[in-house]
This record gives sequence, C-alpha cells and structure tokens, in this order.
Amino acid sequence: MPRSPSANEEMRALARQKILGAALQVFAEKGYHGATITEITKRAGVSRGLASYYFPNKHLLVEELLDTYLDGVAAIIDVPGGPDERLAGIIDGVLTAMMSDLPVQGVILSLVVQPSTHPIFAEVEARKDERLSLLEDSLRELFEQRGAEDPAVEEIMLRSVLEGVIFKAAVYGPQYPVEQIRRRLYGMYGLSAPTTTLSGKEVRPIGRLRATDRGY
Repeated sequence: MPRSPSANEEMRALARQKILGAALQVFAEKGYHGATITEITKRAGVSRGLASYYFPNKHLLVEELLDTYLDGVAAIIDVPGGPDERLAGIIDGVLTAMMSDLPVQGVILSLVVQPSTHPIFAEVEARKDERLSLLEDSLRELFEQRGAEDPAVEEIMLRSVLEGVIFKAAVYGPQYPVEQIRRRLYGMYGLSAPTTTLSGKEVRPIGRLRATDRGY
C-alpha cells in the first residue's frame, strides 16, 4: 500500500534529522575538516544517495546546523512577563538549553568561530537579519524598561556574557558550576535570587576547573 504524502514528509524530516544529528557527532569527534560525508552517512544509518540528496556537501550541513542554532537564539524573545521576569526567563532558558546538550553547544560554537566555517555563519546570520534584529530590539526594549542608561550596550553585554558561559561550560562539562553562575547572573542584574535549581539537584561546592580528555 503506498504511503500517504504526510507519511512521506514525516520520513523525509526524520532522515534529515538523523543526518544532522550524525553530523554533529562526527564534527564533535573529528572537527569540520576531519569529518566526511561518508562517515556522517554511516553514522546516520542512511544511504549515501539520500544524504547527498539533502546535503550534497559539508557546507550545506554546517549551514543547516547554524540556521537551527540562530532560530533557537531568536526564540528567546518569546519569554512572557514583565522586564525582570523576562530577563530571568531568558537566563534560565539559555542555561537550561545549554545543560541539555553541552557537546552540541560546543560544536556549534566551534563552527561559529573556526575560520573555515565562520563565513558560513555570516551568510546564515545575514539571512536571519530580520528575526535577529527583532531579538536585539526586544532585548533593548527590555533593558530600557529596566532603566538602563544604554540599552544597546546592555543587550550586547547580556548576549556576550551568556555566550561566554556556554563556552566555558562546553569546555569543562559537568565541572562547570551552572547554578552558582546562575545566581551570580541574577545578582548582577538585581533580580531576586532563584528559590529552586534548574537541575532539581542540590548545588555542589565549586572546585577547580580543569579540562579532561572527555568532559561529558
């Protein structure tokens, strides 16, 4: 019995996600230059022809991954509430997403900053300009409502701080004191201290951050 158009669409979407997930794994292990379409295809469990149909080259794979990343960044403007509630929600949303998959966060950051893939990021960012501008304007309005002297600087500062936190957490994995950093961010912006933890677990004392062969 032939599959319905909706079933075919669902299978195509699943195949794309398998390929993208495999690409993240291989990029994490071997870097952009060391990764091959053949290995990504094998890891995804799909045929080379199918993978090449969706993503004829690594450039397009990176483009899709960065596109998804920027969509996630832009989604933070959807946090409801007043200025303080929104700011706390943005901080918590970023930290929660970060903790859910640190290796992925690390791979995405490496793709953003690597000289070989940064131009791809710039292309994707240019295509997302309208939505990213909405994000920037929304954050600047938030800081204006909070009485900031220069809302534009505060918007850039918040994003820089959160991206720095993601970078350090990606480097040090479970060692990174997410809950303590969360409390520090709340204090830095004059927000009421959180009464619960994001993980639901007891906060551990801070040790010394040291890189390991595999931090996850």
